[in-house]
Amino acid sequence: NVVLLLKSLGIEDLLQFDFMDPPPQENLLNSMYQLWYLGALDDLGHLSPLGRRMVDFPLDPSLAKMLITAETEGCAEEVLTVVAMLSMPSVFYRPREREEESDAMREKFAIPESDHLTLLNVYLRWKQYGFRADWCSRHFVHFKGMKKVKEVRTQLLDIARSRKFRVESCGNDWDAVRRCVCSAYFENAARMKSMGEYLNLRTGMPCHMHPSSALFGSGVQPDYIIYHELVLTSKEYMMNVTTVDPYWLPAVGALF
Repeated sequence: NVVLLLKSLGIEDLLQFDFMDPPPQENLLNSMYQLWYLGALDDLGHLSPLGRRMVDFPLDPSLAKMLITAETEGCAEEVLTVVAMLSMPSVFYRPREREEESDAMREKFAIPESDHLTLLNVYLRWKQYGFRADWCSRHFVHFKGMKKVKEVRTQLLDIARSRKFRVESCGNDWDAVRRCVCSAYFENAARMKSMGEYLNLRTGMPCHMHPSSALFGSGVQPDYIIYHELVLTSKEYMMNVTTVDPYWLPAVGALF
């Protein structure tokens, strides 16, 4: 988003820009490439109308794209929550001496199609019970983390309203939320290879379902998914996974 900000300030030739501490040229080119396929830059490298809207939000460009797409899909109320929840590393905790109990409690929130929708479900249940600390304690959820999520969501909502952003709820049509995730992270689309293992559609890189995912061990393994990021431990594990309809991918990721 530094590249996006510089573009919004009218600095077109970033490779010749006089940085105090110049980043590697390859990093700049990769950043511009990412902004281009997200639609923030046009084919000449200039800021697009979508890119100008993305600058308004102090977010990673992919999250900003997800939020702006939500206005069109009519689910900005829900996507604001998802984006805010993604601002925290994890809202769940798992005490060593109470692992089975915390895992069972976490499963109560699980939405089998999506980790993103699972995060949304956690926030909605917390809101339903008055944003209480004792609710978090009973459900092995970080209260301080959830307070931070609520603050981030309020800040993003204030920015959206100041920009005349249409904030609507999709009700129970949570497929709209999954389409927004797909529109922002289509580069991270993967196809099932075998049980628990996927291949990135663009690079062919093998990646695995993380045991903490709501999709892990859910019984039915989806053919196509989108993941938020990869974490390398003993394997390349996908974090924050969402099932997608394969027909959505050509519409949002035609460049690939």
